[in-house]
Amino acid sequence: MGGGERRRQHSGAGVPKGCLAVRVGQKEEEQQRFVVPVMYFNHPRFMQLLKEAEEEYGFDQKGTIAIPCHVEEFRHVQGMIDRENSFHRRHHHHHVGCFRVSF
Repeated sequence: MGGGERRRQHSGAGVPKGCLAVRVGQKEEEQQRFVVPVMYFNHPRFMQLLKEAEEEYGFDQKGTIAIPCHVEEFRHVQGMIDRENSFHRRHHHHHVGCFRVSF
């Protein structure tokens, strides 16, 4: 790796380190695979989707987590989470000085 090229470490089956694959789709539609950052799992909107998956399938899912919502609804939630995270990353640097340790 040289010339500024950076490779992502993968944790199996084409999933980058720090991410997990999920299957999304209602019974009447074909499920699609999404790779999402693990930080999604702490977001309230994503937690609601996981709660719906628990109610639909229980905790005994084997393999990839299946989320029983329409793909377009999932994409909407994904976009909202990404926008919120982007906003927080852009504005975080303004507050760094507030938390300096003083002796």
